[in-house]
Amino acid sequence: MPIRAAVERVNGIVRGWVNYFRVGNSGQAFGKVKQYVERKVRRFVAKRAGRRGLGWKRWSREVVYGAWGLYGDYRVRYYNPSKARLQPNGIITPVR
Repeated sequence: MPIRAAVERVNGIVRGWVNYFRVGNSGQAFGKVKQYVERKVRRFVAKRAGRRGLGWKRWSREVVYGAWGLYGDYRVRYYNPSKARLQPNGIITPVR
């Protein structure tokens, strides 16, 4: 399996998980998940290349998150009720 295809499969799962748990206090867990996913992807690429280790010196984070396209938006978003809209913005059409 090509690297980009493997990373795309991983990204779909991680992106959904992060978006589900993003609201709240999950920053510490996100750090652990990000490190785990990066290690797994590095190990996959190293095995594919027939090398030992995880390639920390071989591939920088710019390569992993930039060139390979690994998902990296693990920011926590806090719910702010003062910014929430109570009334919809626009016209609502009834469903028949």
